[in-house]
Amino acid sequence: MHGLVNGAIQSFVINTYGRERWTHVTEAAGLGFAEFEAMLTYDDALTEAVLDALCAELCRERGEVLEDLGTYLVSHPAVEALRRLLRFGGETYVDFLLSLDDLPDRARLAVSDLHLPALELREQGAGRYELSCGPDLPGFGCVMMGILRAMADDYGALVMLDHDGNRDGVEVIVITLIEMAFAKGRAFDLGARAG
Repeated sequence: MHGLVNGAIQSFVINTYGRERWTHVTEAAGLGFAEFEAMLTYDDALTEAVLDALCAELCRERGEVLEDLGTYLVSHPAVEALRRLLRFGGETYVDFLLSLDDLPDRARLAVSDLHLPALELREQGAGRYELSCGPDLPGFGCVMMGILRAMADDYGALVMLDHDGNRDGVEVIVITLIEMAFAKGRAFDLGARAG
């Protein structure tokens, strides 16, 4: 697993639950270290062990934890770069949804060895969409649920999301757009600000 994925989990736990909880998770997972390096690749079994230990530490189901991770990746100030990458998908939530097919390629432009599962959006009509998440990263559909929910808030859209389980080996999310301009969305400028 790419170190960015593991680092995102680490950042999520530390920023949401505190460093002490992260230490408990790494010890329970038997990592032998406490910090993931962003540009290294780790055995998938380490990531699985961390997720198992995290779910046990929080007494929560994996799907719930992964959805919270997805929400964190878009909404927490510590990871603003991902929100910016996603907002380049378009001016509206529908534009954003329609750009999701290209997200794995856009991610590879930023980090050449980061491989996200294939995403395929199908419009069902009347504001209803289905997003298929490829099988390469189990649980990625749950992460996408959190991302989709947080991005709806970001755009000010009102949506209903339903993880529809696995179909033919891919996770399917049903997205129902109820209102495009339900609330005021967060501000977004295309140009990065100089610090």
